[in-house]
Amino acid sequence: MLIYPAIDLYEGKAVRLLRGDYGRMTVYSERPAEVARAFAAAGATHMHAVDLEGARSGTTPNLEVIREIVRESGLFVECGGGLRSPEAVEAVLSAGAGRAILGTAAVEDPQLLAAASREFGGRLAVGVDIRDGRVAVRGWTETSDLAARDFLSQIEALGIGTVICTDISRDGAMRGANTDLYRELSRDFGVDLIASGGVSSLEDVRALRALGLHGAIVGKAYYTGAIDLREAIEVAA
Repeated sequence: MLIYPAIDLYEGKAVRLLRGDYGRMTVYSERPAEVARAFAAAGATHMHAVDLEGARSGTTPNLEVIREIVRESGLFVECGGGLRSPEAVEAVLSAGAGRAILGTAAVEDPQLLAAASREFGGRLAVGVDIRDGRVAVRGWTETSDLAARDFLSQIEALGIGTVICTDISRDGAMRGANTDLYRELSRDFGVDLIASGGVSSLEDVRALRALGLHGAIVGKAYYTGAIDLREAIEVAA
Protein backbone atom coordinates (compact mmCIF):
# COMPACT_ATOMS: atom_id res chain seq x y z
CA MET A 1 0.00 0.00 0.00
CA LEU A 2 1.25 3.46 -0.88
CA ILE A 3 1.31 6.25 1.66
CA TYR A 4 0.28 9.63 0.25
CA PRO A 5 1.30 12.43 2.63
CA ALA A 6 -0.96 15.40 1.96
CA ILE A 7 -0.61 19.10 1.40
CA ASP A 8 -3.74 21.24 1.32
CA LEU A 9 -3.11 24.61 -0.30
CA TYR A 10 -4.66 27.94 0.54
CA GLU A 11 -3.19 31.28 -0.54
CA GLY A 12 0.07 29.52 -1.35
CA LYS A 13 0.41 27.98 2.12
CA ALA A 14 0.22 24.44 3.41
CA VAL A 15 -2.84 24.23 5.67
CA ARG A 16 -5.29 21.77 7.18
CA LEU A 17 -9.01 22.07 7.84
CA LEU A 18 -11.05 20.33 10.50
CA ARG A 19 -13.85 18.32 8.87
CA GLY A 20 -13.69 20.55 5.81
CA ASP A 21 -14.52 23.72 7.75
CA TYR A 22 -12.72 26.71 6.20
CA GLY A 23 -13.29 28.60 9.42
CA ARG A 24 -11.18 26.05 11.29
CA MET A 25 -7.96 26.28 9.33
CA THR A 26 -4.43 25.76 10.63
CA VAL A 27 -1.44 27.02 8.63
CA TYR A 28 1.45 24.57 8.85
CA SER A 29 3.93 26.06 6.40
CA GLU A 30 4.44 29.14 4.26
CA ARG A 31 6.55 27.02 1.87
CA PRO A 32 4.66 23.94 0.67
CA ALA A 33 7.56 22.85 -1.55
CA GLU A 34 9.75 22.52 1.54
CA VAL A 35 7.11 20.25 3.08
CA ALA A 36 7.09 18.13 -0.09
CA ARG A 37 10.88 17.83 0.02
CA ALA A 38 10.56 16.57 3.60
CA PHE A 39 8.10 13.93 2.39
CA ALA A 40 10.66 12.74 -0.16
CA ALA A 41 13.44 12.75 2.43
CA ALA A 42 11.32 10.46 4.62
CA GLY A 43 11.02 7.96 1.77
CA ALA A 44 7.73 8.96 0.18
CA THR A 45 7.35 8.43 -3.57
CA HIS A 46 3.81 9.79 -3.92
CA MET A 47 1.86 12.67 -2.39
CA HIS A 48 -1.62 14.15 -2.44
CA ALA A 49 -2.33 17.85 -2.98
CA VAL A 50 -5.60 19.76 -2.84
CA ASP A 51 -6.12 23.37 -3.87
CA LEU A 52 -8.68 24.40 -1.26
CA GLU A 53 -9.23 27.79 -2.87
CA GLY A 54 -9.92 26.09 -6.16
CA ALA A 55 -12.28 23.63 -4.51
CA ARG A 56 -14.53 26.52 -3.51
CA SER A 57 -14.13 28.75 -6.55
CA GLY A 58 -13.64 26.33 -9.45
CA THR A 59 -10.34 27.97 -10.43
CA THR A 60 -6.67 26.96 -10.08
CA PRO A 61 -5.08 29.77 -8.03
CA ASN A 62 -2.30 27.58 -6.64
CA LEU A 63 -1.14 26.13 -9.94
CA GLU A 64 2.32 27.66 -9.68
CA VAL A 65 2.70 26.19 -6.19
CA ILE A 66 1.91 22.75 -7.62
CA ARG A 67 4.52 23.31 -10.29
CA GLU A 68 7.09 24.21 -7.63
CA ILE A 69 6.21 21.20 -5.49
CA VAL A 70 6.67 18.83 -8.42
CA ARG A 71 9.93 20.45 -9.52
CA GLU A 72 11.53 20.58 -6.06
CA SER A 73 10.36 17.26 -4.59
CA GLY A 74 10.49 14.86 -7.53
CA LEU A 75 7.41 13.10 -6.13
CA PHE A 76 4.47 11.68 -8.04
CA VAL A 77 1.81 14.26 -7.20
CA GLU A 78 -1.90 13.65 -7.47
CA CYS A 79 -3.77 16.92 -7.38
CA GLY A 80 -7.37 18.04 -7.06
CA GLY A 81 -9.44 21.04 -6.08
CA GLY A 82 -11.35 23.20 -8.55
CA LEU A 83 -10.82 21.00 -11.61
CA ARG A 84 -14.14 21.48 -13.37
CA SER A 85 -13.15 21.47 -17.04
CA PRO A 86 -10.83 19.52 -19.36
CA GLU A 87 -8.70 22.65 -19.58
CA ALA A 88 -8.22 22.72 -15.80
CA VAL A 89 -7.27 19.05 -15.76
CA GLU A 90 -4.80 19.64 -18.56
CA ALA A 91 -3.33 22.63 -16.71
CA VAL A 92 -2.60 20.58 -13.60
CA LEU A 93 -1.10 17.74 -15.62
CA SER A 94 0.99 20.21 -17.61
CA ALA A 95 2.26 21.62 -14.31
CA GLY A 96 3.75 18.20 -13.64
CA ALA A 97 1.10 16.40 -11.62
CA GLY A 98 1.04 12.70 -12.33
CA ARG A 99 -2.69 12.42 -11.74
CA ALA A 100 -5.55 14.92 -11.67
CA ILE A 101 -8.55 14.45 -9.39
CA LEU A 102 -12.06 15.45 -10.37
CA GLY A 103 -14.44 16.12 -7.49
CA THR A 104 -17.40 18.48 -7.79
CA ALA A 105 -17.35 18.40 -11.60
CA ALA A 106 -17.52 14.63 -11.63
CA VAL A 107 -20.72 14.78 -9.59
CA GLU A 108 -22.42 17.70 -11.33
CA ASP A 109 -21.36 17.08 -14.94
CA PRO A 110 -21.46 13.38 -15.90
CA GLN A 111 -20.69 14.24 -19.52
CA LEU A 112 -17.50 15.98 -18.46
CA LEU A 113 -16.54 12.99 -16.35
CA ALA A 114 -17.04 10.62 -19.26
CA ALA A 115 -15.14 12.87 -21.68
CA ALA A 116 -12.27 13.38 -19.23
CA SER A 117 -12.05 9.65 -18.67
CA ARG A 118 -11.67 9.08 -22.40
CA GLU A 119 -9.14 11.91 -22.83
CA PHE A 120 -6.91 11.42 -19.81
CA GLY A 121 -7.29 7.72 -19.02
CA GLY A 122 -5.12 6.56 -16.15
CA ARG A 123 -3.99 10.11 -15.39
CA LEU A 124 -7.47 10.85 -14.04
CA ALA A 125 -8.88 9.96 -10.63
CA VAL A 126 -12.15 10.85 -8.94
CA GLY A 127 -12.54 12.07 -5.39
CA VAL A 128 -15.58 10.75 -3.55
CA ASP A 129 -16.08 12.83 -0.41
CA ILE A 130 -18.70 11.21 1.80
CA ARG A 131 -20.90 12.86 4.38
CA ASP A 132 -23.70 10.72 5.87
CA GLY A 133 -23.60 8.36 2.91
CA ARG A 134 -23.89 11.10 0.28
CA VAL A 135 -21.35 12.90 -1.85
CA ALA A 136 -20.21 16.36 -0.72
CA VAL A 137 -19.14 18.99 -3.27
CA ARG A 138 -17.64 22.49 -3.56
CA GLY A 139 -14.90 22.03 -1.03
CA TRP A 140 -17.29 20.08 1.22
CA THR A 141 -19.46 23.17 1.68
CA GLU A 142 -22.50 21.41 0.13
CA THR A 143 -23.90 17.89 0.23
CA SER A 144 -25.46 16.55 -2.96
CA ASP A 145 -28.42 14.21 -3.27
CA LEU A 146 -26.18 11.56 -4.86
CA ALA A 147 -25.58 8.44 -2.80
CA ALA A 148 -21.88 7.59 -2.58
CA ARG A 149 -22.40 3.99 -3.64
CA ASP A 150 -24.37 5.03 -6.73
CA PHE A 151 -21.59 7.44 -7.66
CA LEU A 152 -18.94 4.76 -7.24
CA SER A 153 -20.94 2.50 -9.55
CA GLN A 154 -20.95 5.23 -12.20
CA ILE A 155 -17.20 5.77 -11.82
CA GLU A 156 -16.47 2.07 -12.13
CA ALA A 157 -18.69 1.75 -15.20
CA LEU A 158 -16.64 4.46 -16.94
CA GLY A 159 -13.46 2.49 -16.37
CA ILE A 160 -11.86 5.06 -14.07
CA GLY A 161 -9.24 3.16 -12.13
CA THR A 162 -8.43 5.29 -9.08
CA VAL A 163 -10.80 6.70 -6.46
CA ILE A 164 -9.85 8.82 -3.45
CA CYS A 165 -12.52 8.26 -0.84
CA THR A 166 -12.76 10.65 2.10
CA ASP A 167 -14.92 10.20 5.17
CA ILE A 168 -15.43 13.88 5.98
CA SER A 169 -16.50 13.16 9.55
CA ARG A 170 -13.03 11.77 10.24
CA ASP A 171 -10.94 14.27 8.29
CA GLY A 172 -8.57 16.23 10.50
CA ALA A 173 -10.31 14.92 13.61
CA MET A 174 -7.64 12.34 14.60
CA ARG A 175 -10.39 9.78 15.27
CA GLY A 176 -8.95 6.92 13.26
CA ALA A 177 -9.78 5.68 9.77
CA ASN A 178 -13.24 4.35 9.01
CA THR A 179 -12.08 0.82 8.25
CA ASP A 180 -15.64 -0.52 8.04
CA LEU A 181 -16.37 1.89 5.19
CA TYR A 182 -13.21 1.01 3.28
CA ARG A 183 -13.70 -2.72 3.82
CA GLU A 184 -17.17 -2.47 2.32
CA LEU A 185 -16.10 -0.34 -0.64
CA SER A 186 -13.03 -2.42 -1.45
CA ARG A 187 -15.20 -5.54 -1.38
CA ASP A 188 -17.90 -4.13 -3.63
CA PHE A 189 -15.98 -2.05 -6.18
CA GLY A 190 -13.05 -2.99 -8.41
CA VAL A 191 -11.14 0.28 -8.31
CA ASP A 192 -7.81 1.28 -6.79
CA LEU A 193 -9.08 2.81 -3.57
CA ILE A 194 -7.14 5.46 -1.67
CA ALA A 195 -8.42 6.02 1.87
CA SER A 196 -8.53 9.54 3.26
CA GLY A 197 -9.76 11.01 6.50
CA GLY A 198 -8.79 10.10 10.04
CA VAL A 199 -5.60 8.13 9.38
CA SER A 200 -3.98 9.05 12.66
CA SER A 201 -1.82 6.13 13.85
CA LEU A 202 0.34 3.28 12.62
CA GLU A 203 -2.50 0.99 13.68
CA ASP A 204 -4.72 2.72 11.11
CA VAL A 205 -2.05 2.17 8.47
CA ARG A 206 -1.79 -1.52 9.35
CA ALA A 207 -5.57 -1.95 9.28
CA LEU A 208 -5.91 -0.30 5.87
CA ARG A 209 -2.99 -2.28 4.45
CA ALA A 210 -4.71 -5.47 5.63
CA LEU A 211 -7.73 -4.52 3.52
CA GLY A 212 -5.58 -4.52 0.40
CA LEU A 213 -6.17 -0.86 -0.42
CA HIS A 214 -4.07 0.86 -3.06
CA GLY A 215 -3.16 3.77 -0.81
CA ALA A 216 -3.82 5.85 2.29
CA ILE A 217 -3.56 9.61 2.70
CA VAL A 218 -1.84 10.94 5.81
CA GLY A 219 -2.60 14.57 6.61
CA LYS A 220 -2.96 16.11 10.04
CA ALA A 221 -1.30 13.18 11.78
CA TYR A 222 1.92 13.95 9.94
CA TYR A 223 1.87 17.63 10.85
CA THR A 224 1.16 17.01 14.53
CA GLY A 225 3.76 14.26 14.80
CA ALA A 226 1.22 11.55 15.60
CA ILE A 227 2.54 9.55 12.65
CA ASP A 228 6.19 9.29 11.69
CA LEU A 229 6.08 9.25 7.89
CA ARG A 230 9.08 6.99 7.45
CA GLU A 231 7.59 4.43 9.83
CA ALA A 232 4.18 4.63 8.11
CA ILE A 233 5.78 3.94 4.74
CA GLU A 234 7.60 0.92 6.17
CA VAL A 235 4.42 -0.43 7.80
CA ALA A 236 2.44 0.01 4.58
CA ALA A 237 5.00 -1.70 2.33
